Amino acid sequence: QVQLVESGGGLVQAGGSLRLSCAASGSIFVIMGWYRQAPGKQRELVATITSGGSTNYADSVKGRFTISRDNANNTVTLQMNSLKPEDTAVYYCNAFTVVSRRSYWGQGTQVTVSS
Repeated sequence: QVQLVESGGGLVQAGGSLRLSCAASGSIFVIMGWYRQAPGKQRELVATITSGGSTNYADSVKGRFTISRDNANNTVTLQMNSLKPEDTAVYYCNAFTVVSRRSYWGQGTQVTVSS
């Protein structure tokens, strides 16, 4: 059974930093990443990372966010620096497995950036 357990998030002032972590279990995950959904908006990609370490970032977070992963422990981390109020959203961990060719989601964690 695939499980994604997120941790981190919270409330921070603009310019501050937060760190999100996601521990995945139950399969081998080729791609892991983070998406976010702000109120009234569609869910959007934040960053992804492959098992080989290739990364992809949304333009809005390039230079401020860093994604990393520990393949041995199936964890993915998102370090968020220089946070802006527009980064406020629910952040979701995502993991794709080739075993079932399915994408799985975490339960989401709230990130709120005050101005």
